[in-house]
Amino acid sequence: MSILSPRRPHQALLPSLPDWSDLMARFEAMPPWTSLEGHMIRVEEHLDKGRYTLRAELPGVDPAKDVDISVRDGQMTIKAERTEQHKEGARSEFHYGSFFRSMPLPPGAKEDDIDATYTDGILTVTMPVTESPTPEKHVEITKTTPTGEKTT
Repeated sequence: MSILSPRRPHQALLPSLPDWSDLMARFEAMPPWTSLEGHMIRVEEHLDKGRYTLRAELPGVDPAKDVDISVRDGQMTIKAERTEQHKEGARSEFHYGSFFRSMPLPPGAKEDDIDATYTDGILTVTMPVTESPTPEKHVEITKTTPTGEKTT
């Protein structure tokens, strides 16, 4: 006679959730300046005919006062702020506060030649992209013995 319960196949009551370690890795990979209270800016991006274009949804902001675009080390960061205006007897489901998005630029992007326009709540940022001037380089592997001597 066994004191162990019979083994039953595992049946999930809920849909399977992502692996916890994967979720933690994503959280740890977030840049330290990322605020969990801020809102992510939604973007579209494409590369066409040597020109990189990024379009960002930013309705209800004044681009001259409320939007900042910066480029550093191949990363473009867009920050925006939308302030809530309280009105008596009004209800709002809009998002207010800080908005941000940081995107890697494609290789060859000309960071010194960026244009930005704002029309109908859409911020459009464009820049020329050239072929990468550095060709791919292959590294030769030298075989050695456990003592570190090169072999032929």
